[in-house]
Amino acid sequence: MNPRERRAARHQSPIPEAEAGPKPRRRKAPITVEQVIDTALGVIATEGYEALTMRRLAGALDTGPASLYAHVVNKADLDELLIGRLCAELVLPEPDPAAWREQIRAVCTQIRDQYLKYPGISRAALAMAPTDLETVRVSEGMLAILLAGGVAPQAAAWAIDALLLYVAAYCLEVSIARQRAADHDAVWVHDRDELLRRFAALPAETFPHTTRHAAELTAGEGHDRFDFTLALMIDGLAHR
Repeated sequence: MNPRERRAARHQSPIPEAEAGPKPRRRKAPITVEQVIDTALGVIATEGYEALTMRRLAGALDTGPASLYAHVVNKADLDELLIGRLCAELVLPEPDPAAWREQIRAVCTQIRDQYLKYPGISRAALAMAPTDLETVRVSEGMLAILLAGGVAPQAAAWAIDALLLYVAAYCLEVSIARQRAADHDAVWVHDRDELLRRFAALPAETFPHTTRHAAELTAGEGHDRFDFTLALMIDGLAHR
Protein backbone atom coordinates (compact mmCIF):
# COMPACT_ATOMS: atom_id res chain seq x y z
CA MET A 1 0.00 0.00 0.00
CA ASN A 2 1.51 3.33 -1.03
CA PRO A 3 1.61 6.43 1.22
CA ARG A 4 -1.42 8.04 -0.45
CA GLU A 5 -3.51 4.93 0.13
CA ARG A 6 -2.26 4.66 3.70
CA ARG A 7 -3.29 8.24 4.47
CA ALA A 8 -6.70 7.69 2.89
CA ALA A 9 -7.15 4.51 4.90
CA ARG A 10 -6.78 6.43 8.17
CA HIS A 11 -10.07 8.18 7.46
CA GLN A 12 -12.03 5.06 6.60
CA SER A 13 -14.52 3.58 9.01
CA PRO A 14 -13.16 0.97 11.42
CA ILE A 15 -13.31 -2.63 10.25
CA PRO A 16 -16.39 -4.31 11.80
CA GLU A 17 -15.52 -6.74 14.53
CA ALA A 18 -16.32 -10.40 14.08
CA GLU A 19 -19.36 -11.65 15.98
CA ALA A 20 -17.67 -14.83 17.19
CA GLY A 21 -15.10 -14.93 19.93
CA PRO A 22 -14.49 -12.69 22.94
CA LYS A 23 -14.75 -8.98 22.28
CA PRO A 24 -11.74 -6.80 23.15
CA ARG A 25 -11.96 -4.24 25.89
CA ARG A 26 -13.38 -0.94 24.63
CA ARG A 27 -12.29 2.55 25.53
CA LYS A 28 -14.87 5.03 26.69
CA ALA A 29 -13.46 7.77 24.45
CA PRO A 30 -12.58 7.24 20.77
CA ILE A 31 -8.94 7.17 19.76
CA THR A 32 -7.56 9.91 17.49
CA VAL A 33 -4.51 9.88 15.25
CA GLU A 34 -2.95 12.56 17.45
CA GLN A 35 -3.38 10.36 20.53
CA VAL A 36 -1.78 7.47 18.68
CA ILE A 37 1.25 9.61 17.83
CA ASP A 38 1.51 11.11 21.33
CA THR A 39 1.32 7.71 22.97
CA ALA A 40 3.82 6.15 20.57
CA LEU A 41 6.32 8.93 21.26
CA GLY A 42 5.79 8.42 24.98
CA VAL A 43 6.62 4.74 24.67
CA ILE A 44 9.75 5.52 22.66
CA ALA A 45 10.90 8.24 25.09
CA THR A 46 10.79 5.84 28.03
CA GLU A 47 11.49 2.44 26.46
CA GLY A 48 13.16 3.14 23.10
CA TYR A 49 12.02 2.70 19.53
CA GLU A 50 12.65 -1.06 19.50
CA ALA A 51 9.99 -1.48 22.20
CA LEU A 52 7.31 0.12 20.03
CA THR A 53 5.08 -2.51 18.46
CA MET A 54 1.45 -2.26 17.47
CA ARG A 55 0.58 -4.50 20.41
CA ARG A 56 2.63 -2.40 22.86
CA LEU A 57 1.01 0.76 21.52
CA ALA A 58 -2.47 -0.72 21.80
CA GLY A 59 -1.79 -1.62 25.42
CA ALA A 60 -0.62 1.91 26.19
CA LEU A 61 -3.84 3.22 24.63
CA ASP A 62 -5.93 0.74 26.61
CA THR A 63 -7.37 -0.89 23.53
CA GLY A 64 -6.82 -3.87 21.26
CA PRO A 65 -4.35 -3.92 18.32
CA ALA A 66 -7.18 -4.24 15.80
CA SER A 67 -8.59 -0.88 16.93
CA LEU A 68 -5.43 0.90 15.82
CA TYR A 69 -5.92 -0.05 12.20
CA ALA A 70 -8.75 2.42 11.81
CA HIS A 71 -6.08 5.12 12.18
CA VAL A 72 -2.73 3.53 11.34
CA VAL A 73 -2.48 0.96 8.57
CA ASN A 74 0.78 -0.65 9.70
CA LYS A 75 4.11 0.04 11.40
CA ALA A 76 5.50 1.79 8.31
CA ASP A 77 2.52 4.14 8.36
CA LEU A 78 3.11 4.81 12.05
CA ASP A 79 6.78 5.55 11.35
CA GLU A 80 5.75 8.14 8.76
CA LEU A 81 3.43 9.81 11.25
CA LEU A 82 6.11 9.88 13.96
CA ILE A 83 8.78 11.44 11.77
CA GLY A 84 6.20 13.88 10.42
CA ARG A 85 5.39 14.98 13.97
CA LEU A 86 9.07 15.58 14.76
CA CYS A 87 9.49 17.52 11.52
CA ALA A 88 6.54 19.71 12.48
CA GLU A 89 8.57 20.93 15.47
CA LEU A 90 11.42 22.23 13.32
CA VAL A 91 11.81 25.94 12.68
CA LEU A 92 12.97 26.71 9.14
CA PRO A 93 14.69 30.05 8.49
CA GLU A 94 14.12 32.41 5.60
CA PRO A 95 16.99 31.52 3.25
CA ASP A 96 19.90 33.94 3.52
CA PRO A 97 22.62 33.67 0.85
CA ALA A 98 25.14 35.16 3.27
CA ALA A 99 24.41 32.68 6.06
CA TRP A 100 23.34 29.52 4.25
CA ARG A 101 26.02 27.34 5.85
CA GLU A 102 24.96 28.31 9.36
CA GLN A 103 21.31 27.89 8.43
CA ILE A 104 21.61 24.38 7.01
CA ARG A 105 23.78 23.37 9.97
CA ALA A 106 21.14 24.70 12.36
CA VAL A 107 18.37 22.72 10.68
CA CYS A 108 20.42 19.52 10.90
CA THR A 109 21.14 20.24 14.57
CA GLN A 110 17.42 20.65 15.25
CA ILE A 111 16.72 17.31 13.60
CA ARG A 112 19.47 15.70 15.68
CA ASP A 113 18.05 17.07 18.91
CA GLN A 114 14.54 15.89 18.04
CA TYR A 115 15.76 12.39 17.25
CA LEU A 116 17.80 12.13 20.44
CA LYS A 117 14.72 12.89 22.56
CA TYR A 118 13.31 9.57 21.43
CA PRO A 119 15.98 6.83 21.54
CA GLY A 120 16.29 4.95 18.27
CA ILE A 121 13.51 6.79 16.46
CA SER A 122 15.83 7.87 13.66
CA ARG A 123 15.65 4.25 12.46
CA ALA A 124 12.11 5.09 11.35
CA ALA A 125 13.45 7.81 9.04
CA LEU A 126 15.77 5.48 7.13
CA ALA A 127 14.57 4.38 3.67
CA MET A 128 11.47 6.53 4.10
CA ALA A 129 10.08 8.31 1.04
CA PRO A 130 9.41 11.99 1.89
CA THR A 131 5.63 12.00 1.38
CA ASP A 132 4.32 13.35 4.69
CA LEU A 133 3.66 17.07 4.26
CA GLU A 134 5.76 18.05 7.27
CA THR A 135 8.65 15.93 6.07
CA VAL A 136 8.39 17.52 2.63
CA ARG A 137 8.26 20.96 4.30
CA VAL A 138 11.65 20.28 5.87
CA SER A 139 13.25 19.03 2.65
CA GLU A 140 11.75 22.01 0.81
CA GLY A 141 13.23 24.38 3.38
CA MET A 142 16.64 22.73 3.20
CA LEU A 143 16.57 22.86 -0.59
CA ALA A 144 15.70 26.57 -0.48
CA ILE A 145 18.66 27.26 1.82
CA LEU A 146 21.16 25.41 -0.36
CA LEU A 147 19.89 26.98 -3.58
CA ALA A 148 20.11 30.43 -1.99
CA GLY A 149 23.74 29.62 -1.17
CA GLY A 150 24.48 29.03 -4.83
CA VAL A 151 24.60 25.23 -4.67
CA ALA A 152 23.60 23.63 -7.98
CA PRO A 153 20.15 21.96 -7.90
CA GLN A 154 21.42 18.40 -8.39
CA ALA A 155 24.15 18.79 -5.81
CA ALA A 156 21.67 20.39 -3.40
CA ALA A 157 19.18 17.55 -3.86
CA TRP A 158 21.76 14.85 -3.17
CA ALA A 159 23.30 16.85 -0.34
CA ILE A 160 19.96 16.93 1.49
CA ASP A 161 19.73 13.16 1.20
CA ALA A 162 23.30 12.76 2.48
CA LEU A 163 22.81 15.18 5.38
CA LEU A 164 19.56 13.56 6.52
CA LEU A 165 21.10 10.12 6.24
CA TYR A 166 24.10 11.16 8.32
CA VAL A 167 21.97 12.79 11.01
CA ALA A 168 19.75 9.70 11.26
CA ALA A 169 22.71 7.32 11.39
CA TYR A 170 24.53 9.44 13.97
CA CYS A 171 21.49 9.54 16.24
CA LEU A 172 20.86 5.83 15.85
CA GLU A 173 24.45 5.02 16.83
CA VAL A 174 24.22 7.31 19.86
CA SER A 175 21.02 5.58 20.94
CA ILE A 176 22.51 2.11 20.49
CA ALA A 177 25.65 3.04 22.42
CA ARG A 178 23.63 4.50 25.28
CA GLN A 179 21.44 1.40 25.45
CA ARG A 180 24.45 -0.90 25.51
CA ALA A 181 25.99 1.16 28.29
CA ALA A 182 22.74 0.99 30.25
CA ASP A 183 22.70 -2.79 29.80
CA HIS A 184 26.37 -3.04 30.89
CA ASP A 185 27.21 -4.51 27.49
CA ALA A 186 30.38 -2.84 26.18
CA VAL A 187 30.55 0.05 28.64
CA TRP A 188 34.11 0.63 27.41
CA VAL A 189 32.71 2.25 24.26
CA HIS A 190 32.08 5.37 26.37
CA ASP A 191 35.36 5.15 28.26
CA ARG A 192 38.15 6.97 26.43
CA ASP A 193 40.81 5.81 28.88
CA GLU A 194 39.89 2.19 28.24
CA LEU A 195 40.09 2.71 24.49
CA LEU A 196 43.49 4.34 24.86
CA ARG A 197 44.70 1.36 26.91
CA ARG A 198 43.43 -1.05 24.25
CA PHE A 199 45.16 0.85 21.46
CA ALA A 200 48.37 1.12 23.47
CA ALA A 201 48.36 -2.66 23.94
CA LEU A 202 48.36 -3.25 20.17
CA PRO A 203 51.69 -4.28 18.57
CA ALA A 204 53.14 -1.05 17.17
CA GLU A 205 54.85 -2.83 14.30
CA THR A 206 51.48 -4.07 13.04
CA PHE A 207 49.41 -0.98 13.86
CA PRO A 208 51.89 1.92 13.74
CA HIS A 209 49.36 4.62 12.92
CA THR A 210 46.72 3.46 15.39
CA THR A 211 49.16 3.34 18.29
CA ARG A 212 50.80 6.65 17.33
CA HIS A 213 47.52 8.54 16.91
CA ALA A 214 45.42 6.90 19.61
CA ALA A 215 44.73 10.30 21.18
CA GLU A 216 43.32 11.68 17.95
CA LEU A 217 41.28 8.54 17.28
CA THR A 218 39.58 8.76 20.67
CA ALA A 219 39.24 12.55 20.89
CA GLY A 220 35.97 14.45 21.02
CA GLU A 221 33.33 15.33 23.58
CA GLY A 222 29.59 15.69 23.21
CA HIS A 223 28.69 16.38 19.60
CA ASP A 224 32.21 17.38 18.47
CA ARG A 225 32.33 14.68 15.82
CA PHE A 226 28.83 15.52 14.60
CA ASP A 227 29.78 19.18 14.20
CA PHE A 228 33.01 18.24 12.42
CA THR A 229 31.24 15.99 9.92
CA LEU A 230 28.50 18.52 9.17
CA ALA A 231 31.12 21.20 8.55
CA LEU A 232 33.04 18.81 6.31
CA MET A 233 29.95 18.06 4.22
CA ILE A 234 28.75 21.65 4.00
CA ASP A 235 32.19 23.06 3.23
CA GLY A 236 32.50 20.46 0.51
CA LEU A 237 29.34 21.84 -1.09
CA ALA A 238 30.69 25.38 -0.90
CA HIS A 239 33.84 24.39 -2.80
CA ARG A 240 32.12 22.49 -5.59
